[in-house]
Amino acid sequence: MTQNSEKKNSIWKAFMYRLLIILCSIGLIVYFMPRDVKFNYQFDLDKPWKYGQLIATFDFPIYKPDHVIKQEQDSILALFQPYYNLDKEVGKNELQQFRKDYQESLRELLPSQDYYTYLQRTLTEIYNAGIISNENLSSLQEDSISAIMVIDNKVANTKSLSKIYSIRDAYIHLLNADSARYNPDILRRCSLNEYLTPNIIYDEEVTKTAKEQLFDSYSWATGLVQSGEKIVERGEIIDSNKYNILESLRKESNNRSESKREKMLMLIGQLLFTTIFIGLFVLYLVIYRKPYFRERNSLLMMFSQIVIFSVVTELLVANNLLSVYMLPYVMMPIIIRTFLDSRTAFTCFAVTILICSISLRYPHEFILLQFAAGLIGIYSLKELTQRSQIFRTVLFVIIAYLLVFFAFELFSEHDFAKMNQSNYIYLTVSGVLVLFAYPLLFVFEKAFGYTSNVTLIELSNTNTPLLRQLSEQAPGTFQHSMQVANLVFEAATSIGANGQLARTGALYHDIGKMENPAFFTENQSGGINPHQSLSYEQSAKVVINHVIDGLRLAEKSNLPTVIKQFITTHHGAGTTKYFYISWKNEHPGEEPDASWFSYPGPNPFTREQAILMMADAVEAASRSMKEYTEDTINQLVDKIVDSQVEEGYFTNCPITFQNIYTIKQVFKAKLRSMYHPRISYPELK
Repeated sequence: MTQNSEKKNSIWKAFMYRLLIILCSIGLIVYFMPRDVKFNYQFDLDKPWKYGQLIATFDFPIYKPDHVIKQEQDSILALFQPYYNLDKEVGKNELQQFRKDYQESLRELLPSQDYYTYLQRTLTEIYNAGIISNENLSSLQEDSISAIMVIDNKVANTKSLSKIYSIRDAYIHLLNADSARYNPDILRRCSLNEYLTPNIIYDEEVTKTAKEQLFDSYSWATGLVQSGEKIVERGEIIDSNKYNILESLRKESNNRSESKREKMLMLIGQLLFTTIFIGLFVLYLVIYRKPYFRERNSLLMMFSQIVIFSVVTELLVANNLLSVYMLPYVMMPIIIRTFLDSRTAFTCFAVTILICSISLRYPHEFILLQFAAGLIGIYSLKELTQRSQIFRTVLFVIIAYLLVFFAFELFSEHDFAKMNQSNYIYLTVSGVLVLFAYPLLFVFEKAFGYTSNVTLIELSNTNTPLLRQLSEQAPGTFQHSMQVANLVFEAATSIGANGQLARTGALYHDIGKMENPAFFTENQSGGINPHQSLSYEQSAKVVINHVIDGLRLAEKSNLPTVIKQFITTHHGAGTTKYFYISWKNEHPGEEPDASWFSYPGPNPFTREQAILMMADAVEAASRSMKEYTEDTINQLVDKIVDSQVEEGYFTNCPITFQNIYTIKQVFKAKLRSMYHPRISYPELK
């Protein structure tokens, strides 16, 4: 009862995890979709109108183009005069302070009463003219404003900036207004700048109100389109006048379509559209690729790419940042194809492109381009094993982009002069960016626990530390692993399995024998067999431990999980038959503890693992044959493989009897070529 409850909980958790991934993906995609596009027609200047006849359904003004509005408003602003307040109290306070300071300290610095009279009179003139801060003056000069409105007792009068002092100008004027009679050097000792404070203060509120009143009288429109009036015919070239009318219709439609109800309907439409296509993709996985749907990492990897490309596309469109043609969409099927398969890669890619297309102005053109390039990318990169392959794929993708777009423009424009040259550049950039798929494969491997063919090829290099150590410490095991690797590669390729994965797994399947190499016959020499001093139980334990030791070495060397699975499954849950049978012969009628002679397992659960189990047993047994003929080799292969099938080692493995037959034929042919008789060379008489 407890096991059933745990199983149900596990199934429920897995279902909730998959449901959460799907719902989060839909939510993120819909959240970033632009919802401010109420005018559903797409059009461009000097391009034909692609839709039917368009007739106005309501009156709307023909707005001036943005550049005309900006130009006219700039002309209005050039004549605008900002408002400033004249604060007379500032001058009174500063003059009063000056008189006070004169009585206390300045009297001793000035040679005569005439200096005091001069300074008081000049300060009064300056404050009457007005002092403005240096910051305000600089801002006015930058805006090319030559006069301002000065408010004095609620009356605003125009005043030229040339008649107003800045603090610096006022100070210079104090020193040099009458330098012939009043020595500037004596005046400098009086710190006259302390009595200069701006008394013309910027009035932001009044200025803002004045600007608004100025623009209230501005006319934003140049005409009017009445309800029922024809706007444009199908196929009609959109000139600047038609373009301006259509843009005016777009603006007016947007202004009229901002109700909550219409926004909600648009949101529901986007949600329904996205849910349908995501649902179709999930349906494909459930029907045709159930293992991918059940595996968390595979599901998360595919949906993360759908979300990333969809959201980036929507952000570019909503913010008008870059052309979507620059995005390397082809990178997506290449990555999925590398880890999964071509059909899944294209299906996921197609769903993503269709979701992205609803945010674009020209969805049909976008879909045609991406589908063509995506198919080329998948076909040209069947297996990524070398860096040069990605460069070849990029070249094919760029050619596909340019040819399809060129063909599309030929039958839609009929004129070379009207072709969009910038899009050719964008598509080329997109193709070049596909090169980043190669380094991204490493990121996806680490993030989602996959192993690409590139990594498998790197691991199969016999100069890697672990394989080099195996060749030095257990040379017989190393040679055995090499022979098994050749067998499994040919067999896996013949049935459509992953030959590179099987070969790499075979190279590492016996690395645990390095811990006790002398206990395995392929490493023994001189007739010395350490098993002679051990009991059958002890010998079996040493042999069985090579699986456990191999797994420990693999974890220490950070080998991928898929390689470690070959180590644990190449003997499955079988028994060490030699020691088991020997023990039974010495103890007739008794049954030993099953754990003494049993491998920890599990049994193979992939075709590649099953092939390794067969090849490992066949290659090891072939070394003990006394005679190598076609019949003896055939009998050996049939006997070993058939016994493994009968004992149920492949019950949980998706391998067919047709596959097993093909594998046996490959083994027989390879063993015949390995052990074929060689001619003897004659001796020189």
